[in-house]
Amino acid sequence: MVPLTKSQNVTELDLNDSWRHILLRVPRNRATLLALVTFLSIASHAQKYTKYDRDLAQRMLRDVAADVQKNYYDPKLHGVDWDAKLQQARLNIENADSLDSAVSEIAALLDSLNDSHTSFVPPPRNYDEDYGFDMAMVGDRCFVTRIHPRSDAEKKSLIAGDQILAINDHPVSQKTYHRLEYIYRELRPQPGLRLTLSDDAGRQRTLEVMAKLTPSKILKTLRLHQGINEFVRDAEDTHHALRARYFDKGDELLVIRLPQFSLSAYGIDDVIANMRKHKGVVLDLRGNPGGFVDSVDRLLGGVFQFDQKIYDRIGRESTKSISVTGRHQNAFTGRLAVLVDQGSASASEIFARVVQLEHRGHIVGDRSAGMVMESRFYGHEFTTDAQVLYGASITRADLVMTDGKSLEHTGVDPDVVILPTSKDMAIKRDPAMAKAATLVGGHLTPEEAGSAFPPEDPNQE
Repeated sequence: MVPLTKSQNVTELDLNDSWRHILLRVPRNRATLLALVTFLSIASHAQKYTKYDRDLAQRMLRDVAADVQKNYYDPKLHGVDWDAKLQQARLNIENADSLDSAVSEIAALLDSLNDSHTSFVPPPRNYDEDYGFDMAMVGDRCFVTRIHPRSDAEKKSLIAGDQILAINDHPVSQKTYHRLEYIYRELRPQPGLRLTLSDDAGRQRTLEVMAKLTPSKILKTLRLHQGINEFVRDAEDTHHALRARYFDKGDELLVIRLPQFSLSAYGIDDVIANMRKHKGVVLDLRGNPGGFVDSVDRLLGGVFQFDQKIYDRIGRESTKSISVTGRHQNAFTGRLAVLVDQGSASASEIFARVVQLEHRGHIVGDRSAGMVMESRFYGHEFTTDAQVLYGASITRADLVMTDGKSLEHTGVDPDVVILPTSKDMAIKRDPAMAKAATLVGGHLTPEEAGSAFPPEDPNQE
């Protein structure tokens, strides 16, 4: 599996200076921004760092570090002095002043490998935080791309197209973006964020937006006594959100938005069948963080008539050449364009790069994330008076494309670079999709493209 990824693409120097600076120095200007949501099993220990907290953090460190040493694809760990870093992490956990700081040491240890698919997965929390907006890197700048209806962000006049200069006073850049997302959405979510913004005219302002808290879907899965009907509804909502979506203009043009490579074999076959009904197809993989190897392999096979080597899988003990089976007369043979951006990661990047290397179609948009490895999740459970679940995503293999290069830390450079402007985002224009449509023989205005896939809320449909 090529999983959903969280990249902390930093050098060792960055780890010592920037990573811990962000993790351990939470802004102290506003008390509301200091109240972090605590883990499920440690809610009663939120006010102080107890012996229980310290022992729990040391246990998590020991388990996760052992998993890395046993399973990481490079047994030499890229030359990292793992024993020394592990010893320092143990010492830092002993001297930490909170469980949050202790857990941050585990995350920092795994980050020292500078690997996009190796990261600590902390215990689930009671609540998920919805900050009320979506953001994305466009070129070398971060923008608000969407405002969630009825959110605090909407009430406080945050608008799509605002540039985010900093989050909680930490500058946002290509270097820090994924790290900040990992911290504030998974490692140490907060009930509010302070955003430093710049509008289209360059005027700066600061907004403090509060998150909407909802019961954790992960915990709902664990607490089945809450009702099987609610559990089924949550699963249906997830399936609905991750389905392929279609927009067509007759048999000349089909646009497919694929949010994630998580479709079943039947689902992928349905996508290919729909492609074959049209002369030109635009496959929108923007924001697609990856998914299952089988899904991307099956879709790649659907756009080639003959078998095609896609990469070499370099594992801990062996290297294996990976190919996909072409569909022959059942393949889609029409014109193809693939949309990517900095949110396109892992399996999305593999698909785009194979299409590019084999001259099968056009790649349009922004450079992709550069987060391409194959990994597996290793989970652990610890139970005393409550159940604690935690683990790590650990890279099992590097994937080297047919040009002899890995996409890790480099990404896919589009054939045609088109970056939406702040104004495009504000008025919902999509010039990249419009350009991709022309490359496959269709026609879409930027305004049509911008309205092709309106945001969905399954609870309101």
